[in-house]
Amino acid sequence: MDEIGRVLLTAEQIHDRIRELGASVSEDYRGIPFLVVGILKGAVVFLSDLVRHIDGQMEFDFIATSSYGRSMKTSGEVRILKDLEESIEGKHVLLVEDIIDTGLTLNYLVEVLKWRKPASLKICCFLDKPSRRLVPVQIDYCGFEIPEVFVIGYGLDYEGMYRNLPYVACLEDR
Repeated sequence: MDEIGRVLLTAEQIHDRIRELGASVSEDYRGIPFLVVGILKGAVVFLSDLVRHIDGQMEFDFIATSSYGRSMKTSGEVRILKDLEESIEGKHVLLVEDIIDTGLTLNYLVEVLKWRKPASLKICCFLDKPSRRLVPVQIDYCGFEIPEVFVIGYGLDYEGMYRNLPYVACLEDR
């Protein structure tokens, strides 16, 4: 646990913001059934809490991508490791991401999903690092904007660890 640095977002701050995001999503999708697509593995914790604050008819599906591997930096090459179970054609889709950094992974994924002809596609992210952006990304719902630090906790990991922390912290330099 020596790798855990300063806490960037407390569990209370996260909970309060997710409640606000849930209210916004509920309002925007009022009366419209939609599909929530979580990006594995990082978005699972955020998605689980978010959907409990959304009123409306929704289905779930998951997709898994990789661009980091076991590194702290993106490789720039995106791979789909697990695809969606069902077609999204004609469906309203809310894509839920844990963190947007360079935007390369999300940009690639959005293009892939658009080819599948959803009725609409919106993006909800837990964390955004705009200072690292290499490609533009349209974010419809954003939890928090954070500085250029490597973070762990609340679904975010380093080498598969720390996803279970109820807060977001900086990873200390080794």
